Amino acid sequence: MHEVHQQTSRHDLFLAMYTDVTSRFYGVPAYQGRQYLVRTDVQTPGYMRAPHEHAAAWAIESAVDEVAYAVGMDPLELRLANDAAQDPITGKPWSSRHVAECLRRGAEMFGWSGRPATPGEWLDDDGAQIGWGVAMGAYPTTVTPAVAHLTRTADGRVTVAVDGHEMGQGIRSAVSAVTAEELGISPDLITVEVGDTRFAAQHLTAGSWGSGSALPAVRAATELLKQHDGPATVSASNGLPQAMMDRGATGLVTVAGPVFDSFVTFSYAAHFVEVRVERGTRRIRVPRVVSVADCGTVASPVTAASQLRGGVVWGLGAALREHLEIDPRYGGFLNPTLEAYPVSVNADIGRIDVDFVNRPDLQLNAVGVKGLGEVSMVGVAGAVANAVFHATGRRIRKLPITIPDLL
Repeated sequence: MHEVHQQTSRHDLFLAMYTDVTSRFYGVPAYQGRQYLVRTDVQTPGYMRAPHEHAAAWAIESAVDEVAYAVGMDPLELRLANDAAQDPITGKPWSSRHVAECLRRGAEMFGWSGRPATPGEWLDDDGAQIGWGVAMGAYPTTVTPAVAHLTRTADGRVTVAVDGHEMGQGIRSAVSAVTAEELGISPDLITVEVGDTRFAAQHLTAGSWGSGSALPAVRAATELLKQHDGPATVSASNGLPQAMMDRGATGLVTVAGPVFDSFVTFSYAAHFVEVRVERGTRRIRVPRVVSVADCGTVASPVTAASQLRGGVVWGLGAALREHLEIDPRYGGFLNPTLEAYPVSVNADIGRIDVDFVNRPDLQLNAVGVKGLGEVSMVGVAGAVANAVFHATGRRIRKLPITIPDLL
């Protein structure tokens, strides 16, 4: 049972569908998810430093870890033994699901087989407690209608204009890579334009739908460009109805699915975390993390690896440092600045090794790409919490996990 009590404001509703994702983690038929909204005297909540799937995964992955110890089973093997062969909610097949491969490959990279089974007994030379934890993450594949406009000049140069945003996630690199592969030209001959309303209205970029929305349109436009010399423009619905296409054409938000008739689609990740809990100070250090993602085709390996590492940093901050302090008198935030809100810095982050399954999901789209940005974080906090238990024997049921929790 996964029961959620989520606060909202007196005047508005904000429902985050935590159990929508945890119900898809495992092939367990005896699952029940319940969610309750609790009206409180605060402003309406919103997304901050995470999708809601991050908190959902921390809850269920902590519980699964606890079950593993209760039945005397390796936490990794328990997860593998309960993989879901099809969507437990609808009974539909997955478009693709390689989370078991993420877990196995991550375990090999991490050296999981060398993990002592008993919590609280593994010490380093300085007397710090060592713990290893594992958790998985999932995030639904969402898309938005997309437009790609390609032109080619006499000297062979190609300009690609898409209605996406470059926030540092590397969509320019992904668009350039797909265009170069499809047209058989060097990336040096490609110019990528984003955010130019002369070509298309600009939509909201969130929810890991940037590359998964833009790249199928780019690929379709390259096919048109190969057939004739004139400009090629493709508007891709990406499975969304015409009403969403019409909204997108005017720059409105087009978050409405899609709901596919024949399959259910998610991206996945597996995270392996090592913690060291210092003797005396009880400070938690994370010297290394291994993360493996199933995001379909990896269109741009360098920027994808950066996204996955960045998501891990995001998750470490949520697990060990970041917390909003609420004024109990007036409901306002007491630490709204970067001076008072402790985000992770370089000195907090150790080694992060990443890898990808890199299997195209061609049921989803012609490029085979799924989302990556959000799923990179989902599951990290669960792996940290499980590693803390393995190190100390203490099951901490709150985030962030701080020094007072381990005194």
